[in-house]
Amino acid sequence: MRHTTSNPTSSTGERRVVANVVRGCIGNLVEWYDWFVYAAFSVFFAASFFPQSSTTAQLLSTALVFAVGFLMRPIGGYILGRYADRYGRKNALTLSVLMMAAGSLIIAATPSFEAIGMLAPALLVMARLIQGLSVGGEFASSATYLSEVATPGRRGFYSSFQYVSIILGQLAALGVQIILLQLLTIDQMQAWGWRIPFVIGAIAAVTVMLFRRGMDESDQYKEEAAQIAAEKASGTQPSAKRGTLRLLLQYPKQLAMVFGLAIGGTVAFYTYTTYLQKYMINTSGIAPETVAWINFAALFIYMLLQPVAGLISDRIGRRKVMLFFGVGSTVLTVPILTVLGNTTNAFVAFGLMMTGLVIVTAYSALSAIVKAELFPTKVRALGVGLPHAITAALFSGTAEPLALALKQAGHESAFFYYVVGCSALTLVAALFMAKGKGGTTLDPETENPARDGREEDRDDRRLERV
Repeated sequence: MRHTTSNPTSSTGERRVVANVVRGCIGNLVEWYDWFVYAAFSVFFAASFFPQSSTTAQLLSTALVFAVGFLMRPIGGYILGRYADRYGRKNALTLSVLMMAAGSLIIAATPSFEAIGMLAPALLVMARLIQGLSVGGEFASSATYLSEVATPGRRGFYSSFQYVSIILGQLAALGVQIILLQLLTIDQMQAWGWRIPFVIGAIAAVTVMLFRRGMDESDQYKEEAAQIAAEKASGTQPSAKRGTLRLLLQYPKQLAMVFGLAIGGTVAFYTYTTYLQKYMINTSGIAPETVAWINFAALFIYMLLQPVAGLISDRIGRRKVMLFFGVGSTVLTVPILTVLGNTTNAFVAFGLMMTGLVIVTAYSALSAIVKAELFPTKVRALGVGLPHAITAALFSGTAEPLALALKQAGHESAFFYYVVGCSALTLVAALFMAKGKGGTTLDPETENPARDGREEDRDDRRLERV
């Protein structure tokens, strides 16, 4: 029986894991609150930045700026992913939240189009560029950190809390929206009320930046850094620097898997968590106040499902859970969105949204771990962040403006099949995933992804030596 405090299976080690997961998730929550506040409040500030005669045209303009933020995510994934592999996950997470605070503050302080003309949308774009850099780096650093500090054999469970914090951030944005809608009129919301959530986000991000400075670095990163330092001290030059693009390109199959797994999952995620708000208002004709409550209730349940799906993946394997998403999203997306667009019943709308979110859970709960398990420590953050961010920029960030553009052109249903096509690609990628129970050693260079008890014991012994 082992009693070392560094053993994640001991009570002390387990408490350490929980503490680190909480620290990582609080910052992630605030980051994604700031990111989603833009989407949640765009229906109120669209006219301030993009005065148009058509409501759909205003929403399309704000959606395009939302997409611009996504275009910066690959750059953020590269810069901060490389930074995390070289200088530590904790340092990268602290930097990313500082950038998010700056973006929120710019949006909160930018005057309207009537006051400063084209400078207003220009500043809005600049703020979203900064936030795009931040989110691109945050996803990679957070996914890597949570997967590395998690207990072997329970990595699916603990890493699923990345999306718990992401959804909590979105719920926080919706919660602020619901409160403000109770306190302010629609005219007040459109005039100045929409600035309040951005101020809240900026203050919270600065607070979290200070909090993250006290986080523990992951043992795996410290072990890798110590090994490289020892090699340098002995006069041996490491074979490759950590977090370089050249090193990343040595894993083409893993890169292809990240692209394949991310494309359908991220498109479906943003469809059901972000675009559906506008879809229910603009197409279904449901009142904004009712839509806010539908979104809040559905997302709250969705959040609770994440660790359940993560735990299931630890028991039956990542592949089976991902296949559930691939099949479900490919087959049911068109029926769900078609029926939703033709109902004004709030309970029916809630049920349809919840059905879609149950399916998406099978992807989002595993999003961090299935990608982190593909790469070794020295290039993990970059390996997770860059291909995921590129996929998000090309497909997720353009999903909402594409849907609105198709609606404006009179072909809204074509978007449903776009989501189906992306989901089918994830289904194909899931078919090529390694079989076996979840919980890899996070070291694909030396060990088989399909683990058994002996491999977990070897992980425990290695961690004891750290």
